[in-house]
Amino acid sequence: MIELDDGARLRTWTTGSGRPVVMLHGGPGLPDYLAPVAGIIDDLCLVHRYDQRGTGGSAWQGEHTIGRHVRDLALLLDAWGHDRVVLVGHSYGTNLAGYFLLAHPERVAGLIQIAGPFLEPWREADRAAQRARRTDEQQARLDELEAIGRRTDAEEIEFLTLKWFTDHADRSRAWDWALASARMLRPVNYVMNARLNAAAKADPLEARVAELRERLPPGAVIIGGAGDSRPADALRRLGRRLDCEVVIIQDAGHFPWLEAPDQFATVLRAAVERRPG
Repeated sequence: MIELDDGARLRTWTTGSGRPVVMLHGGPGLPDYLAPVAGIIDDLCLVHRYDQRGTGGSAWQGEHTIGRHVRDLALLLDAWGHDRVVLVGHSYGTNLAGYFLLAHPERVAGLIQIAGPFLEPWREADRAAQRARRTDEQQARLDELEAIGRRTDAEEIEFLTLKWFTDHADRSRAWDWALASARMLRPVNYVMNARLNAAAKADPLEARVAELRERLPPGAVIIGGAGDSRPADALRRLGRRLDCEVVIIQDAGHFPWLEAPDQFATVLRAAVERRPG
């Protein structure tokens, strides 16, 4: 547990040794789930992970802002004793990494983005792909559960599973993966989710791509899955705008370490090994 300047205490994990890497999990509003990803590279580097404030073991209530979460990361780097680190973001964590890069480019030695950031336009294609992966009955049940003001624990697990199973390209295993996540990653901090999503709309990364390109560290890479419901073309488009490498893994969805573990490990390890120290 690391205490920050406002008294908030964040749960953290550290494994491995060598050049420092910090992993930023997605959500917003979920606890960390990136231990399997850390395990792929912690023989190569020192890997830090943490539950963002308001999630998991980082209990906290208050106003969530992008600026506060960026400051949290800067204070964690200070506590860990690192001037510069390689950031590895996943999903929403790629957005947080982007905002941190804009605020503190001197502290980012390398940037590895997994399944994001997705900059507009992409949502319409994502919704269409998700809908196509649900039966009419599944969609009706999802809508019914979403309309409930206070779901029971069983209803919440069912709701999250129905929302998340469309993230996976492997349709034969998608439900089991989503169900496991729904059981593990509760409770979801929906207040945090709403506030940070609103903050991102007020200060969209889409409007700051030129600044991101100026601050991008050498060798930055975006890794995506061809079978993600979110369109891989959006990542390719961003890569062209940032002039950075984009690797799209076939037969993988939003969590490529689950569906294409060997290919993902090869790409991630290569990305880490060529990052500056």
